[in-house]
Amino acid sequence: MTVIIFLIVLAVLIFVHELGHFLAARFFGIRVDAFAIGFGPKIFSKKVISKKHGETTYALNLIPFGGYVKIFGESPDADSMNGPDANRSFINKSRFAQAIVLIAGVVFNFVFAWILFTGLFMVGFPASTESYPQYKDRIHDDRTVIVALDAMSPAVIAGLKEGDILTDSSGNLITMSTFQKSIAESAGKPVVISYKRAYNNAIAITPVQSATVTPVTGIIPSDPQKYAIGVGLSQAGTLELPIHLAVLEAGRYVVHIIEQTVIGLYTLIVTSLQGKGSLSDVTGPIGIAGLVGDAAKLGAIYLIAFTALISINLGVINLIPFPALDGGRLLFVVIESITRRRIKPSVTNTVNTIGFSLLILLMIVITFHDIAIKWFVK
Repeated sequence: MTVIIFLIVLAVLIFVHELGHFLAARFFGIRVDAFAIGFGPKIFSKKVISKKHGETTYALNLIPFGGYVKIFGESPDADSMNGPDANRSFINKSRFAQAIVLIAGVVFNFVFAWILFTGLFMVGFPASTESYPQYKDRIHDDRTVIVALDAMSPAVIAGLKEGDILTDSSGNLITMSTFQKSIAESAGKPVVISYKRAYNNAIAITPVQSATVTPVTGIIPSDPQKYAIGVGLSQAGTLELPIHLAVLEAGRYVVHIIEQTVIGLYTLIVTSLQGKGSLSDVTGPIGIAGLVGDAAKLGAIYLIAFTALISINLGVINLIPFPALDGGRLLFVVIESITRRRIKPSVTNTVNTIGFSLLILLMIVITFHDIAIKWFVK
């Protein structure tokens, strides 16, 4: 089920990104030869012929980790530059049009995340009064939720699971500080933990359950003498907003996530150049699939929110000025705009091919690392 959910999420995000390129190209009268989800052998394909837009082949391919829109003239050749349909070629459009087509995929990723977060704020999004003090009267059901578990920790052995909502023995919700205090003061003696195992975070009708857990030391690296049971917690209530406020707060949240993603990516690149980087700081398809599965276990709200976060990350990564990425192609357009000269197509094509090959190699290495961590280390 995790694999199925991950493939659906990935297909949706790829579709959204490539749809941005597709619609922008169509808007500027550029011919689009193919719109595909995935790479490799075709599972399904259909060619659609239009008098206005020409021929476009829509395809679903076997390898789901990617997708593409084949825009006529994006990889220039003699036909796209001087052939009978050269006026509909990407390479022969204005540099403004080229830039818009290249950045459209990223914009669609950000807008898609904005739409998802808007919907979440309308139906009820996990939030704390510390983060949204202006809406404290709109936040209800303040609760402490288990969002992560250490492998073979006392909590796992006791049967606790991600998504469990902590309560007292009567089923009343408790704060994170109350729970942490009881664990820290246990002195290693068994502690009875009460909780509700919710479905999609709906706790009203679920019964109170209990588990006996024995806290141990050595779990928290920064404080190895502190007693803990190996859980990651999140405390938040449910914030529901009317549509106008939901749109506003979702927009602010997307901007905040973009800023944090850029900062994190910049830090990763700098530390890598300094020789201090690690593959553990990067997550590939296998790792992301696991995170998608974890989010799905917590409920639909968390899965949708995580999908929006991936969409933002996808957009930011594509803006990196690296060959084969949108940002790399956009860099060529900027250079041509400054120099007022077209870069030789043979140069751009070769550089983009090398860049694409390096990206595939990197993905293979990261995927192997994810598999090694998942199956051999743990």
